Amino acid sequence: MNANLEHLIKLQRLDSTALDATRRLAGEPEREKEFDTRLQLARDRVEAAKKRLADNHEARRATEKETAVHQARLSKFREQAMAVKTNVEYAAVLKEIAFAETEIKTLEEKILERMLEADDLAAQAKRADAELAAEQKTVDADRKVMSAEHTELKSSLERIVSERAGIIAALDKQVLRIFEVIAQRRNGVAVAEARDGICTICHVRLRPQVFNNVLRSTDIIQCDSCQRILYAMPKAPVASSDVAQPAQ
Repeated sequence: MNANLEHLIKLQRLDSTALDATRRLAGEPEREKEFDTRLQLARDRVEAAKKRLADNHEARRATEKETAVHQARLSKFREQAMAVKTNVEYAAVLKEIAFAETEIKTLEEKILERMLEADDLAAQAKRADAELAAEQKTVDADRKVMSAEHTELKSSLERIVSERAGIIAALDKQVLRIFEVIAQRRNGVAVAEARDGICTICHVRLRPQVFNNVLRSTDIIQCDSCQRILYAMPKAPVASSDVAQPAQ
């Protein structure tokens, strides 16, 4: 294979790896925002669950106060019933007593409902707390992975810079210039494999003569469509066991 072509293939692989590493590093702030969002959502669920429970307790206390008021009125009317002198007065007091008893019964039912609801809300708040703890643990683990990945990507980029410099030094300057111009125009991808007569990047079929030249790997050949520098991987040798045996 042409030495310059070998260098270009290595250079493209390095640049593609570097580009991917750079993109991943650039995406870290967004990933960090995602971590924060996940935690905030879990915190919001905890806060909402605890607020519902607090509202339940507040409503229950208000109902208990209202019940106490009616119980005090009931006690007063019962005392009055013992002191009235006429049937009319007695009937009026009995009416007040019946009303107070009805109100108390209704309020006590509400209190019972609040108590049962409080059990469910307390369970929900407990689950929300557990979910927040689990999410915090997951996010901490994800951040640890991202931190390790960050270190590895930085180290990889440093190695690439060193390797790239060595390859560039060995490349023909004109060939390097062609590579750089194409890479600038084609999102960093200046070298493409040609396989089965097709450029694997732009997917355009090559002219037979062009593909044959690529297969020879002796010159720098560019795709007529995307202008990328083409190369072809040598076919693996056929194993002896795969060769058809003559009929006996």
